[in-house]
Amino acid sequence: MSDTPTRPRRQPSVRRLPLAAPLRLVQPSDMWLKPASSVVVATAIPNLVLFSVDRLDLVMYTMAGSLCALYGHSLPYARRARTVIGVVLGMLAGLAVSLVTASLTDSTAVLIAVGALLAAGQKLLCDATRIGPPGPLIFTFVSSAALFAPQRLGQVPGHLALTLGAGAVSWLVTVAGPALIRREGPERHATARALNAAAAYAAEPGHRTRRAAVAAVHAAWQTLLATGRPTPVRRALERLVVHAEAALSAGGGTPGTDPAPLRDWAARTRARGPVPTPPAAPGTAAELFGIEAERAVLRPTAPGEARRALLRRLGPGSPLLPIAARALIGCALAGYVSSAAGVGRPYWAIVTAASLYQANVTLSWNRTLQRTLGNLLGVLVFAAVLPVTRTGPLALIGFCLFFSFAAEALITRNYWLGSVAVTPMALLVLEYAGSHPAGELIGDRVLDTVIGAAVGFLAALLVTNRRAAGRVETALAAAELARAHAVRTLAAPGPGPAALEAARRRLTGSLVELREADDTAAGEWWQRDLPQEEVLAAEQAGHRTLAATAKRQGLIAPAPENGAV
Repeated sequence: MSDTPTRPRRQPSVRRLPLAAPLRLVQPSDMWLKPASSVVVATAIPNLVLFSVDRLDLVMYTMAGSLCALYGHSLPYARRARTVIGVVLGMLAGLAVSLVTASLTDSTAVLIAVGALLAAGQKLLCDATRIGPPGPLIFTFVSSAALFAPQRLGQVPGHLALTLGAGAVSWLVTVAGPALIRREGPERHATARALNAAAAYAAEPGHRTRRAAVAAVHAAWQTLLATGRPTPVRRALERLVVHAEAALSAGGGTPGTDPAPLRDWAARTRARGPVPTPPAAPGTAAELFGIEAERAVLRPTAPGEARRALLRRLGPGSPLLPIAARALIGCALAGYVSSAAGVGRPYWAIVTAASLYQANVTLSWNRTLQRTLGNLLGVLVFAAVLPVTRTGPLALIGFCLFFSFAAEALITRNYWLGSVAVTPMALLVLEYAGSHPAGELIGDRVLDTVIGAAVGFLAALLVTNRRAAGRVETALAAAELARAHAVRTLAAPGPGPAALEAARRRLTGSLVELREADDTAAGEWWQRDLPQEEVLAAEQAGHRTLAATAKRQGLIAPAPENGAV
């Protein structure tokens, strides 16, 4: 903390919402091909099997399992295997609720209520488990569409079996096949991205390149820390990430930060040969080490810790509850307004509203713009290809696979661009069960999009998250207490390794919470003044204390006398 007290800068309760920035294209992800190819293979296999037995009308149920192939691609294989199994089971549970409900009632009001409850629950669970992209939207799309599909109770077990079978195919495609080919593939790719990003910063120092490099290093540590038993390859990858951190610490343009070795190591790490073994790197900078240590605390170390952390994120007072409440109210209102406007199956209004809810109002506004533009353009694409898809079932299958691939290829450039491909794919899935009037499909989708976006964002404004500012203040106090405890531990004569580790983990956990709380509150409306200066000072002081603790433990080397690291 600074010795001179500073007055917190006053933050407006209502922030200006951007218009152009949310629609700008960015560089595509370097791993878009993995989910894109996986979902195509996982979809093609059951689709072709159903085509061979002339039962393409069942594609909606296999598609639910095939879409599970979109998850887990940034995770190491052992964790990915567990994650995809959980995704398949979660998809099966949501679909079961929808199918049973659809078979028991044809009341649109009841179906909308169930759809909104499912959307809110899926949002809460996905945020609590940090499932990552594509998050809860795929679950909501499947369960909402199934609510409005004709269904008899006796058909439900067979339809769920189709989903489970397609989910098993998705697991094999995303986990078993790649793991047999390259055991440490995800870890190697994450490390290579960190090295390349650090090289870009060393070559062209600036805010943009540094921010990208820090993000890539964080992602690499998160991937490496999520692995199971350490192996020689993973240890070598950890040393390479330390070199990426050292390049960031030294600063772009500083003598000794040549980007060429970093790029060479990245290329060799991404290739199929042995992992390069660079010379020992100097110690990392205090703040960078502190931020990396924050990520380390996310990895549970004790039995049952992950389960207890999940229960805390779901319990009373959870910061996730206001966002789930927005999803519940927004999806319900969007469905009812769409139904009142004459849409017979307003599930797309529910899905549109559900897609908007991000961590705060500002991010939700960005997604509202992206979703609306992408859906409206996607409807035009659907209108253009519909006549061709009706020439035969293979043409329909081919276009669905093409749009599945295109969605993953484009969505990392911007969400709206991916939505241009997602919208025609979602509409074409309806064609498997029989042709529908084109004008009705297009009109309902446009109306649902506009209603879902408008009503959904209105709910985000009206359902205030008053806990956001209070969460920052609580997290700030906890971080200061944790830092004070770590300083006392360091000052004690001969602190034991267990005491140092406990102090370090307590401080890292408090900094994780402070960072998340501040990021959420920064884009939220109707807040009290945020203590931004205090948050920044607490983070910087915490990172310095973490570095001192790590040096005492021997985790990083001391900095040279001239201050270079």
